[in-house]
Amino acid sequence: MIEYKKEYDNVLDELKDRGYFDNATDEAALRDLLGKGPVKFYIGFDATADSLTIGHFIQIMVLMRMQAYGHVPIALLGGGTTMIGDPSGRSDMRTVMTNERINHNADCFYKQLCRFIDFNDENAILMNNKDWLLDLNFLNFMRDVGVHFNVGEMIKKDAYKNRLAAGGLTFFEFAYMLLQSYDFLELYRRLECRLEFGGSDQWANIIGGVDLVRKAENVDVYGMTFKLLTTADGVKMGKSMKGAVWLDENKTSPYDLFQYMRNVDDRDVTKFLLQLTFLPKEECVELGSYQDARINEGKERLAYEVTRIIHGKEKADQALAASKALFSAGEDHANMPEKAISFDGDTIGILNLLTESGLTKSNGEARRLVQQGGITVDDEKITDIALELSRAALAKGITVKKGKKIYLRIVTK
Repeated sequence: MIEYKKEYDNVLDELKDRGYFDNATDEAALRDLLGKGPVKFYIGFDATADSLTIGHFIQIMVLMRMQAYGHVPIALLGGGTTMIGDPSGRSDMRTVMTNERINHNADCFYKQLCRFIDFNDENAILMNNKDWLLDLNFLNFMRDVGVHFNVGEMIKKDAYKNRLAAGGLTFFEFAYMLLQSYDFLELYRRLECRLEFGGSDQWANIIGGVDLVRKAENVDVYGMTFKLLTTADGVKMGKSMKGAVWLDENKTSPYDLFQYMRNVDDRDVTKFLLQLTFLPKEECVELGSYQDARINEGKERLAYEVTRIIHGKEKADQALAASKALFSAGEDHANMPEKAISFDGDTIGILNLLTESGLTKSNGEARRLVQQGGITVDDEKITDIALELSRAALAKGITVKKGKKIYLRIVTK
């Protein structure tokens, strides 16, 4: 587990000062609650894939910081709600998944969360909402829970309003807010959970849960949202040229994660250092204030710290060494991402090589890149689309650079 020195008396001050805080149902009361002692709180994770992404890393950092202040995280896996899918931020309905796939994904999430959160001795609690959602009696649920929700108010929420404007919203999805709200009620009844966290896009769902618990149990509970991980251009972070940036090293290697963070916009360095690392605030601000070429020091530190937290020091050190090797002739390239390809004959054309290795999606794309000067092989820019590379050269391994930021070591199988 990562350890760090707490900088504040109340965790809410840290969450605000480092840029996580977005909104709260009652900020003053929440501050008082968090200042009195251990609070059980929860964050939900719908199991829509078999790995968490860098977009989830904000949630993980909040979990870790809250636990460090003595509060008790409840990681709620959405084994039930994933069967519907949250319509928030969607223009279409999510693909319906099988129970087997959802259960597998939830298990993967738990294994990943265990790398960051201490679940021993009830320091954190794992729950799965399938335990109370899958066997709900529809009539009883609508009588006991649905009665507290006003349809006129619900359809004013962005999550529903945007879908209606786009041409359709099924009752299947319309029920999602009720189910997420019911999660909070169940967690209060089972564990006396008093607080729900979520991204800013979950505000409507969180308010629904807070209101439901208050009405059903006549007790004050609270909700807080944190800012989504976005770039300076307002784009949701977590997508690369290769697709989503995963926390599973088999889907996104430590090196690729390092390079992704190393190549963030200059304007984002301070924010990401504050939100995605445990470096002291003063150091984050200093590293992010560097100008011109020196800002790369801040980016490199950001990439190293994020990779270290997610994959451990050894793999972060390897990614750092590999990254430095790319800019230092003669250095060891052993830690660079590697792809083994197979082909018939003694040579392979450059276009086929780029496509077979996954650097391009088609030979047409490969042709355009070569013609535009976007491909380098072993530090030599390639301009000949008819270039043939020998099996002997590939047996030793070649380093291919695509554009300015993507490197791959290619060898024969």
